[in-house]
Amino acid sequence: MTEPTSPPRPQPAPGLAPDILGEPWVARRIPVTESDAAPGADHAVLVHQREAVPAPGAAPRHERAVLYLHGRNDYFFQTWLADALLEAGYEFYALDLRTCGRAGVGYWSPHDVRDLRVHDEEIGEALRIIRSEHGHGVVVLNGHSTGGLQAVIWAKDHPGGVEAITLNSPWLDLNSSALVRSYGSAWVDLISRWDPERIIDNPDEARALRAAGLDSATQPAAAAQQTPAGAADADPGSAEIADPGPIELDMYARVLHRRWGGPWDWDLTLKPSPSFPVRAGFMAGIRRLQREVHHGLGIEEPVLLCCSTTTVGRDASIEQARHGDLVLSVEQMVARAPFLGDDVTVRQIPGGVHDLALSDEAAREEYLAALTGWLVARLGRGPARA
Repeated sequence: MTEPTSPPRPQPAPGLAPDILGEPWVARRIPVTESDAAPGADHAVLVHQREAVPAPGAAPRHERAVLYLHGRNDYFFQTWLADALLEAGYEFYALDLRTCGRAGVGYWSPHDVRDLRVHDEEIGEALRIIRSEHGHGVVVLNGHSTGGLQAVIWAKDHPGGVEAITLNSPWLDLNSSALVRSYGSAWVDLISRWDPERIIDNPDEARALRAAGLDSATQPAAAAQQTPAGAADADPGSAEIADPGPIELDMYARVLHRRWGGPWDWDLTLKPSPSFPVRAGFMAGIRRLQREVHHGLGIEEPVLLCCSTTTVGRDASIEQARHGDLVLSVEQMVARAPFLGDDVTVRQIPGGVHDLALSDEAAREEYLAALTGWLVARLGRGPARA
C-alpha cells in the first residue's frame, strides 16, 4: 500500500527575501544601471507583503495598488499606512530608491543623487512588476516629501503611467525666504558645478537644536551613519541593524522617535539623526525640479495633496513641534498645488506633522481617512482584505 503523497509546498517567488519588517513583508532587489547621478549605486528594493504575489494563473487579491515613494533620509517602515490602504482594497508596495533606505546600506553617501530622474528606471521596473507580473490594473503613486517631488516630476514625464498621484507633504519649494530661494539657489548651483560633494551647512537646524536645549556642541558625536558590519552583502531588507550608539539629536527625531520619548521606533541607521549630509549636487538637482514645478507641470491624472494646517518655526518648542510641519512650509505647498495640474485636491490635516503618517492618533487617522476616502471616490473600492 503506497503512502499518499503530500501536495507540493508553495515555492517563494523568485528574488524575494525576508524584509526587516518581518512577516508578511518581503523585499525584492531591483538591479539598476549605474549612472553619474548616483555613482556606484546598483540596485533599489521593492517591499510588499508576501500575499501580494498571486499564485500562477490567479488574479491578484486586489485589482488596485499603491506604490509608495519615501522622502529624503527615510525608508518605508509605516506599516499602518499599508494596513489602511489594504483595508480600502489597495495592494501596497514601497520602493526604497537607489542609494536610499534598504538600498543605501553600504553605499558611500546615502540619499545623495544629482538628478532625481535617475530613479525613473527603478520606478518603471517597479510599475512593470506591479502591473505585468502581479496583475494590477490600477496603480497610484503615493509620495512623501522628496518622494512627492519625485512623483509629480515622474507623472509629468510619463502621462498615463499611473491612474492617480497622492502626496504627503511634498517638497515643492525651499522652506526659506524669497531671497534665500533665489540667491541661495544660484550659489548652490554654482558650487555644485565644481564641488558637487560639498556638504551644505544647515544653520536653521542648529537654531532649532539650541531652542530645544539640544545644542549640538553639548551632544556626543554622531554615530548613526555607521554601516553595520557585513550589511552591504546581506539580502535586501534583511540586514542586522546595530545599535547606533549616542547620536546628536535633531528636533524632528526628538519629537517623534521612541528613543527620546516619541511614539515611533524607526531604524536609526536607515533614517538617522542628524540626517545624512545634504550635498551641493543633490540640492542643485532638487532646485532644478522645483523650478519645473513653478513653471507648471500639466499633470493629466487626478492629484491629492495632503499636508498639515500649520508650519512650525525652527525656534518652536518641542510641544509645538508635535502638532505641525517642522520641515517644510505648508503655505508653500498649498500655493504650489495649482501648478501641478488641473485636477488637484488639497486636504489639510489639523495637528499633522511633516510625515502625516507619523502624526498623533487623531491627525493620523484623519489623514488616512482622507487618503483612502479620496481614492475610493476617484478610483473605486476593492474588496476588503481577507
